Amino acid sequence: MTAPAEPAWLPALFSMSPWSPAVTEALYAVFRRDFVDNPACYQNCEVWFFPERERGKELIFWHLVEREDPPRSGNRLPDFRRAERLPWARAMLDHLDDPAVLHWDYAEGDGDIHTYVWLQALDYLIVMKKYRDGRRRLITAFWLEYENKRRKLAQKHAQRLL
Repeated sequence: MTAPAEPAWLPALFSMSPWSPAVTEALYAVFRRDFVDNPACYQNCEVWFFPERERGKELIFWHLVEREDPPRSGNRLPDFRRAERLPWARAMLDHLDDPAVLHWDYAEGDGDIHTYVWLQALDYLIVMKKYRDGRRRLITAFWLEYENKRRKLAQKHAQRLL
């Protein structure tokens, strides 16, 4: 089986090797460029995030480059697969018209509306919360590692809000 073709607009993976504090700072520069200095939009509405900071950086940054391990433990570790794809997040939001990028709203069980932006062929997902005014709050973005996660996401797409 051949690997899926990457869209021409998709940036290269960020080099994570060798891991060092300098890599974290370079990733943070990508985050600042793509979400702080030049805020993103989703369908002409602002994409924003809470301003809380941890370890000297916006809390959302850590959700884009680390994972909680084990889940719900509060213990966050670098996630190389997640972090190396950080440059993809803004590019995906800027190319919603490309058929390679699936995006939809879904009513979660708690009543919140989440917006999913999925580069399905390359298993990268952005999750945002939709507000009544159309703005979206960035929640996380990550590489889909497990098939059951892909299946659940495909089910949400099938049950999306129209």
